[in-house]
Amino acid sequence: MMLDPDLSIADRIEALVATEVSGAPIATPSDRALLKAFCTACIRPFATTVNFSGGITQRCWTVTRTDGAYRVVFLPLAGYFALCVESDFGPLDIGVHGPALGCFASV
Repeated sequence: MMLDPDLSIADRIEALVATEVSGAPIATPSDRALLKAFCTACIRPFATTVNFSGGITQRCWTVTRTDGAYRVVFLPLAGYFALCVESDFGPLDIGVHGPALGCFASV
């Protein structure tokens, strides 16, 4: 997918999510419910420091509001989404990576 080079980072991420949502399968009632829940949880992306194993941190972008335990973030250096668990030190990557909807569905 070609993105407009003049888009902000947040706009680029929103475009990636919108493309994923528009192509999401909705064959069953559970597919529709998942898609609705994901769309409801989506927020305007904002920069977030994410913690990774080994004490590594990286500037990522929060894509969904937290449900108190989890949130979906975009990892710009990797070019994909991740599921993070909330911790006392901020979001912690738990190794669930791929499409935003797939990460969201893992909870």
